[in-house]
Amino acid sequence: MRRGTGLAMAGVAAIAWSEWLNWRWSRTLVSNGEVAAETVVVLGFRNPGSSVNLVNRWRVRAGIRSIAADSAQGTRVIFSGGATSGGDSEAQLMACYAKSVLGFDGTVLLEERSATTWENITNVIPLLEGADHIKIASQPAHALKARAYLRRQRPDLARRLVRADDYRPGEWLVVKPLLAVYGLWTLRGLKADEREISLGLKADERRISL
Repeated sequence: MRRGTGLAMAGVAAIAWSEWLNWRWSRTLVSNGEVAAETVVVLGFRNPGSSVNLVNRWRVRAGIRSIAADSAQGTRVIFSGGATSGGDSEAQLMACYAKSVLGFDGTVLLEERSATTWENITNVIPLLEGADHIKIASQPAHALKARAYLRRQRPDLARRLVRADDYRPGEWLVVKPLLAVYGLWTLRGLKADEREISLGLKADERRISL
């Protein structure tokens, strides 16, 4: 009985820890502010098949829900990701899902050459020049990595980054501890100042209780 209770408590602790990590990652290297002309970048994930995979479907939904209500008509959504099997690109698959399944009828741009996160950022930079605010939608750890790469490549554009709606409590709950561990591994190359939560959000962080 005690063993079962201990395992249950460990499970709850792991979920709380992973929720906090993902919450923190989603609020790092972003600023606050009113949204004017915004651009949402949705990053693709390994999609060798002819239909959009589970991870990319979730990323598209996170990208679409990140659009500010008062900026919906003026928002551009960039889907970024090349082809991994010679068929349609990840960007094309995600765009089709956004339009045909989610009913998104806003402005869509495709970046279809990238094979890595660094290339995602390099190749979307020309499409970000006119944006007042930039949101990057993916799993929180991956989105943070992409924001750090934008900061390295174009610090002037990185100052326009605002938070996407890529973290919600309870999403991916069962596998979130594993995703948190994987996220820590993928972020191991980030510098200390790229891991710090944005100053404007620290007061909110102190109010969070899990």
